Amino acid sequence: QVRLVDSGGGSVQAGGSLRLSCKLSGTMGTINRMGWYRQAPGKQRDLVAIIRTSGAANYGDAVTGRFTISRDSAKNTVYLQMNSLKPEDTASYICYAAIATTRPPRYESEYWGQGTQVTVSS
Repeated sequence: QVRLVDSGGGSVQAGGSLRLSCKLSGTMGTINRMGWYRQAPGKQRDLVAIIRTSGAANYGDAVTGRFTISRDSAKNTVYLQMNSLKPEDTASYICYAAIATTRPPRYESEYWGQGTQVTVSS
């Protein structure tokens, strides 16, 4: 059973930093993408950062230049270093993984973590 465990959230003041972790377990497939989305109360879920098998990363416009995603492939773990945090970064940060089967039938499944809360005060 695929499981994503995200951690590292907390409360910080504006300008501070946090580092999130997400560990994937239970998969026998190919991890195409891993990363983070975030969702604040009453708002839609937005992309924060995604890292692909190739190592290429994509960031949401709101975090580009402040957040950095990295991975430890041997541990099936991704990290999100968040610097220069702003109050508008306050949200539940939810780990995401897209995993493809390695044998026919070929398809990709998406998985979500339980979310870790980040609160930034002004």
